Amino acid sequence: MTAPLAFDPTPLIARGLKLPEPRVAAAVRLLDDGNTVPFIARYRKEATGALDEVQIRDILAEKTALEALEGRRQTILDAIRRQGKLTPDLEARIRSAGSRSGLEDLYLPYKQKRRTRASMARDRGLEPLADKLRAQGNERPQLAARGFVRGEEVPDVDAALAGARDIVAEQVSEHAAVRAEARRALFARGDIVVKATKKGRASPTPFDDYADHVEAVRRIAPHRFQAILRGEKEGVLKARIAIDEGEILPGIEERVGLQRRSPWAEHLALVVRDAWSRLLLPSLESELRGALKARADQAAVEVFAKNLEAILMAAPLGAEPVLALDPGLRTGSKLVALDAGGVLRAHDVLQLAKSAAAREAARATLLRFVEQHNPAAVAVGNGTGGRETEAFCREVLSAAGHRDLPVVSVNEAGASVYSASDVARVELGGVDLTVRGAVSIGRRLQDPLAELVKIDPKSLGIGQYQHDLPAAQLDAKLGEVVESCVNKVGVELSTASAALLSHVAGIGPRAAQNVVDHRDAQGGFRTRNDLLKVKGIGPKAFEQCAGFLRLRAGAHPLDASAVHPERYGLVERMAADLGTTVDGLVGQPETAKGLNLQRYVDDHVGLPTLQDILHELEKPGRDPRAEFSAPRFREDVHTMDDLEPGMVLEGVVTNVVAFGAFVDVGVHQDGLVHVSQLADRYISEPAEVVRTGDRLKVMVLSVDLARKRISLSAKQAV
Repeated sequence: MTAPLAFDPTPLIARGLKLPEPRVAAAVRLLDDGNTVPFIARYRKEATGALDEVQIRDILAEKTALEALEGRRQTILDAIRRQGKLTPDLEARIRSAGSRSGLEDLYLPYKQKRRTRASMARDRGLEPLADKLRAQGNERPQLAARGFVRGEEVPDVDAALAGARDIVAEQVSEHAAVRAEARRALFARGDIVVKATKKGRASPTPFDDYADHVEAVRRIAPHRFQAILRGEKEGVLKARIAIDEGEILPGIEERVGLQRRSPWAEHLALVVRDAWSRLLLPSLESELRGALKARADQAAVEVFAKNLEAILMAAPLGAEPVLALDPGLRTGSKLVALDAGGVLRAHDVLQLAKSAAAREAARATLLRFVEQHNPAAVAVGNGTGGRETEAFCREVLSAAGHRDLPVVSVNEAGASVYSASDVARVELGGVDLTVRGAVSIGRRLQDPLAELVKIDPKSLGIGQYQHDLPAAQLDAKLGEVVESCVNKVGVELSTASAALLSHVAGIGPRAAQNVVDHRDAQGGFRTRNDLLKVKGIGPKAFEQCAGFLRLRAGAHPLDASAVHPERYGLVERMAADLGTTVDGLVGQPETAKGLNLQRYVDDHVGLPTLQDILHELEKPGRDPRAEFSAPRFREDVHTMDDLEPGMVLEGVVTNVVAFGAFVDVGVHQDGLVHVSQLADRYISEPAEVVRTGDRLKVMVLSVDLARKRISLSAKQAV
């Protein structure tokens, strides 16, 4: 639960997000009361006017940002007040500042600093001379400066005037209005100028496109700026932000009131130029680069989040037994048999790259596993040897009369990370790490969401410059995605792992383990209400989590649905009104259609909730994910050497980034469909037309074996 702000943030949030103020106010109250975003979006629609998860998360983000801004505002006020320099006018300006940069500009003159040229000039007693310079009176500068010449500290008039200019230059650079105008100009009319370093010119690099690059600051795409930063980090690029001084200096001169006829005009013009080049430009360039990086980071985080959502929400095979293979040419392919619940039943090794006898033994082992475990599909990891292993399985199964048994290529990214994890040690501690990897591959086919939540999303190979992103920001966003997906699908309480349960609204890692321990000790749960017997699940946690948990063998028929327990009484009333029982209502669409929802509307329940209940009664516990169908690669394509320009293939999108989509066409090296080749019409970003996990027909444009690059087109493959 977050502490409420000392002021009401609702109007600012509503205005910024263009949402009705009453809805925002309701969402803020619910968040302050400790409710989770999934719970508010699903079960408090009447209060918020049916705001969705994205809108509620945006409200939470704005609220958090306003809290941080208000906290900083108070810190600044307190700091200046302690210095005895807080005037009513300054306080009013600080209280009205609407941005962090505006606040910091106002605070800058009062901030503790290291020794500067200006501070040393003040120590030499030159501030009165600086005041004369600022005032631009009629006194001649040389005459005014004579009174400040003293010994070694200020040996002559020129030294006195130089010190005075240093003081005024610092004052100009710290002037809030000057900084604001210069900041706007630098963003609106500045350029990012990029050059290759000596190291970058020595040999080809992935950043050669930026070796001599100039682009307007306001137009640079986030992914291009991210690439420039990576090039700088690797020492092959050097970037700076530049602007024609003619775009800047006249504005500053006007702001400081430079009077051309004053004897001091020449000195004040020198001050303005020095303030800009020595103080303002470096400071604002650093600030602007930070802002551009923050924007690029946010864009990359959003790309990562969309990719993660796509793979988590991929179509599951379902609760069916499967065989799974983790390919290995040298050490053999690990074969496992999993039951419908993902429990390991048997495992073996197939040697496909050794002798003919070993290959024949592998054939016999595979067929024995098929006969013993009756799988609904065979999952094969897409790593090295994957295509050969797929071909072997299809050949063996077809020859033995199992042509209808699908062999499915499964993305194995992160399987090795899972194998060595604490979760895997708990689940599969008695078997080798390589066997655990095969188990993970099989479970990904059965239920991608349930298996992939056990793995750090950063290990799934779906990001863009993820190692350059702020870890806390990335983890927070990916956590939101996982939470959203898990609660959208729902979790089976009787079988879910602690890793999966920990992402259910209102349940954290500790409570999730307590649920599993209680389930193991008590032999399961009879009803959702039994959750209240679990340590760490109090009334509030139960309220948040209960609707997202499914108990398909529960004593109450609604325990298998998304109907919240707080509405069971309402459904019982509906059933009575129709002359039936809840059992007779659940899963009976024709019966449920006889309900007049309007008669159940009251001060606590409105039509949005009633319509959700009706949908659940028609199809309880429905899975929002698509139906599963197995992708197929061309049988004659196994490596990059098999590819030829003009070849049309079916592939699977493995990663969507700002500049295009990477597609697995079955050759162990993903090809790139540039954003310009994704559609026949203009699209601003790849996510408009493609998602990770999508099937995509592509045409090979070019193959670069030396650099292991495959260029593909989706629009020319039609």
